Amino acid sequence: MHKLLQAYHIARNMGPRYILFRLNHELQKRTGRFMKRFPVQPPWQEYLSLEDWKANKPAFFLTQKPGKSFADLGIPALPEPPCINGSIRFFNAAYKQLGKDYDWLTHPLTGYRYNPGQHWSRVNDFSAAAGDIKYVWEKSRFSYIYEVIRYDQQQGTSHAAWVLAEICSWIDANPVNAGPNYKCSQEMSLRLLNWTFALNYYQHDKALTPEVFYKIQYAMYWQARHVFDNIHFSRIAVRNNHAITETLALYIMGSLFPQFPGASEWKEKGRRWFEQEIAYQVYPDGTFLQFSMNYHRVVVQLFCWAFAVSEALQESFGSVVYERAYASLRFLAACQDSITGWLPNYGNNDGALFFPLSSCDYRDFRPQLNTLHLFLTGQALYERGAWSEDAWWFRAGAMQAASFAPIQPQDGWQVFHNGGYAVLREGNTLSFLRCGSHKDRPAQADNLHLDVWHNGQNVLQDGGSYQYNALPEEMNYFMGTASHNTVMLGAHNQMLKGSRFIWFYWTQAEQLEVEERPDAWVFRGTIRAFGQLGRNIRHRRTVTKKKGVPHWEVEDMVLGKPGHLPLRQLWHPATAALRLEAQDAHGQKVAPSAEPGWVSAYYGIKEESDTVVFSVTGQALKTTIEL
Repeated sequence: MHKLLQAYHIARNMGPRYILFRLNHELQKRTGRFMKRFPVQPPWQEYLSLEDWKANKPAFFLTQKPGKSFADLGIPALPEPPCINGSIRFFNAAYKQLGKDYDWLTHPLTGYRYNPGQHWSRVNDFSAAAGDIKYVWEKSRFSYIYEVIRYDQQQGTSHAAWVLAEICSWIDANPVNAGPNYKCSQEMSLRLLNWTFALNYYQHDKALTPEVFYKIQYAMYWQARHVFDNIHFSRIAVRNNHAITETLALYIMGSLFPQFPGASEWKEKGRRWFEQEIAYQVYPDGTFLQFSMNYHRVVVQLFCWAFAVSEALQESFGSVVYERAYASLRFLAACQDSITGWLPNYGNNDGALFFPLSSCDYRDFRPQLNTLHLFLTGQALYERGAWSEDAWWFRAGAMQAASFAPIQPQDGWQVFHNGGYAVLREGNTLSFLRCGSHKDRPAQADNLHLDVWHNGQNVLQDGGSYQYNALPEEMNYFMGTASHNTVMLGAHNQMLKGSRFIWFYWTQAEQLEVEERPDAWVFRGTIRAFGQLGRNIRHRRTVTKKKGVPHWEVEDMVLGKPGHLPLRQLWHPATAALRLEAQDAHGQKVAPSAEPGWVSAYYGIKEESDTVVFSVTGQALKTTIEL
């Protein structure tokens, strides 16, 4: 009965189109149909020559200019790229030494080696024995080559032979349509974009010989064709940043490699699908269906690629693309800490920063937001700094296709009703709240989470994501309610956790309103939650922020709460200077308890962090937060 009920919820939440597609997809996988549609190591063929490519390629990114420095940007001298000696930065955080002869197939933590001859449809990407497959995908994205390209540009050196040898090594180790690196179409799309960037940059280097180019163009064609032939998996079964990445990659590959068979269809359909995905996934108020700051930045970088290439081609997209790009800027800038450039670590965060073109920390969003702002308005969003380099590489500037007014900092409340966010800025103090409904699949049980920043420090923080293929208790903690500044009932999440990325009984918002008083700012939000425990349970949260001082009062009430379950209010402070005091509905002081927890600021890295918990048997709590 329990499984039938879960199946009912999946069908109701995801819809018949999703269910039918997944059934058909599973049928094709089990019957071997995919093995016929996606042949392993198809016959070698020359699709275009190096000379033809150079002659017909538009100028969309910078090319190598020996001796040109970054002096005008104020970029300090870059060190020799660690990747040249086999040290690769994983998830834009810590470096891991893979060695100079890494085989592209071995998991660096578990030592598990994937079978390079196994058809991609047979590869298990959630194997406990293998470990998180993202560790194998990470180097194969080729984002690390930007370290080398930036170094060459600044120092006037050339590592073209090394970069091209890396690409050829990958091709030799990964037969077309076989092994783990052909499992995900988004990974292929990113690899194609990064190879395209490298080919463009080193196009005049003697290391790019016709023979090397022929080898690379063969692998590029078959990866692009794979993405095209399997595009509906991301557009129907996944429907998130994967679909935006893949549809844009098809438009770009079709545009920049028109000699490939089918390129014109890739370009035409890729552009149309990209426009449809942007219209669906980026809401009119600029919020994003994945409810994730980091994945929203992925979309920002893809906007920049789209605008750089389309402007070079003197083409344009439908108006909705530019409108949603600008709305995204407004939303993300509203959520940004004004001192560090960081945003709340809210929603799924897998360390994705596919095109790292500055020395800024991964958590700093200024490079990408500044680049998109330049495209849309013709003006920088921030004063000149290290974050300006990204826009320099993209040749970002005012476009012919669209022009918007520059975004100005704004104090007071900003509310984004489509996504369900309320953001209060008061000088260098930021209060961020989520109170949203879910028409698309939620990733984390984090509704009514409160994030607080003060003078550049995230004093009340989100626990992060850690890993997508971790131990069950780790998955439940990071994806569940326990890692957020909100309320649980006993040990129960706001929603019922299913397998992998599935949640049942999605939370839905019923009220989101804000108010300005002479002495305070007030937020009121109500969600329907804990549906697995009862049909009529509501969580109401009121947050009152005193004007001009770091002082918050948070009132939580859970109506319809089962009497045997305690109301547990969770807080994740990042500084000992934060004072928390609570009282129950009768005005009686509630003593805090400290429970062990974790925080993951970067994917794959977790640190122990105590959680402050206030627990009552009643249905209401009032907490004062001060610095």
